[in-house]
Amino acid sequence: MKLVLGLGDTGLSIVRFLSKHNVAYRLADSRIQPPLLSDYLSEFLSSAPALGDWTQDLLTDIDEVFISPGIAQTQTIVVWAREKNIPVTSDIELFSRYAKAPVIGITGSNGKSTVTQLLGEMIANEGKKVAIGGNIGKPALDCLDDKIEYYVLELSSYQLDYTKELDLLTGVVLNITPDHLDRYKSFDDYVDSKLSLYQYCQHLVVNIDEPLVPKKQSAKHFGVDMPKQPTDFGTVTCHGSCYFLKGDDVLMYVGDMQLIGEHNVTNVLAALALGDQIGLSTDAMVESIKNFKGLEHRLEWVAKKQGVDYYNDSKATNVASTITAISALVDRHENIVLIAGGVAKDEDYSELFELIDKDVASVVLIGQSAETFGEGINKAIISYADSMNEAVSLAGDMVNDGVVLLSPACASFDLFDNFEHRGQVFKQAVFNGS
Repeated sequence: MKLVLGLGDTGLSIVRFLSKHNVAYRLADSRIQPPLLSDYLSEFLSSAPALGDWTQDLLTDIDEVFISPGIAQTQTIVVWAREKNIPVTSDIELFSRYAKAPVIGITGSNGKSTVTQLLGEMIANEGKKVAIGGNIGKPALDCLDDKIEYYVLELSSYQLDYTKELDLLTGVVLNITPDHLDRYKSFDDYVDSKLSLYQYCQHLVVNIDEPLVPKKQSAKHFGVDMPKQPTDFGTVTCHGSCYFLKGDDVLMYVGDMQLIGEHNVTNVLAALALGDQIGLSTDAMVESIKNFKGLEHRLEWVAKKQGVDYYNDSKATNVASTITAISALVDRHENIVLIAGGVAKDEDYSELFELIDKDVASVVLIGQSAETFGEGINKAIISYADSMNEAVSLAGDMVNDGVVLLSPACASFDLFDNFEHRGQVFKQAVFNGS
């Protein structure tokens, strides 16, 4: 019998998959009211889950545990399973056992959702049937279909932690910056988690600008400078204009893409390298780049109201992401009002505070970390808000011609269900404002 831990999107997808294949399972969640409990009970009337604190008898007659990535390796149920030599497995590994088409894996601290979606659209533009999922959109198991010609999966470090076997045609570790350090003993452990993706790849795609990613001669490389090999991807600036390159060949003018920011130049280069690795045509990739508007909650332009542009970057849950967002906008706008705060992570915020003092006119702070952030910011004008509606109203009053940017640098679960909920509330506040 299998034990499924966690009743969220991943857990429910695992249960559906096991049921479809007539595999006996037991479902458990440490929460009394997990978010998808009613969905599960309406679909599986005769199989009640075990809810509440983990107990060792959950492991009775269990030969494999399928685990949701949100459950840490330090939780007692995981420790007990490993003491009994019961394999603890991700839905990604289970997916890999059944996938019949090539799989591309994408991970990194930042940018992985954008690269995953863009590569998927490149493949579709080539006329191929593609499924996009994993840590973005659909759970991996929900993507399985014999008609699919390519799977593009966003993979989190949590998913990789519980994966021991995975067959990837190619993959990339985009970048590694401190994140999720509450889940890891050290930053080195987090780095190892990310880099583990490469051990599953037949062909490697490597960001040559990321010092923590080992460089291999056999890999296809990308970076923001001139490519060193004819099969690598990079950029060149000529007479003030920047162009994407493959080797010495010019692919397109960077200004023709709709995405903004230097980080998105790197994201596009990654997608180009991955697409080239699997044989996509240059024309299909370039057309996809020009048409790609980006993802919701990732430096998403929301509206222009009374001369002020509003950007939703709710996905920015760490320091590096918010620094990236500010840096992307500062060259285009003189006046930036930042909305930040939430549940701070175990990382150093000093670099962000220095950038705010240098480039941000005013800050509106919300959530659990508001007071701590206020103590770290010295020059920017600071206001505090008890809700997103109040934050948007205050921010709009602080700027006449410029930008209001939601880029929290924190997790969202003090005030919101998740970063998507936070972004939606922000956008609603923008649209409802005067």
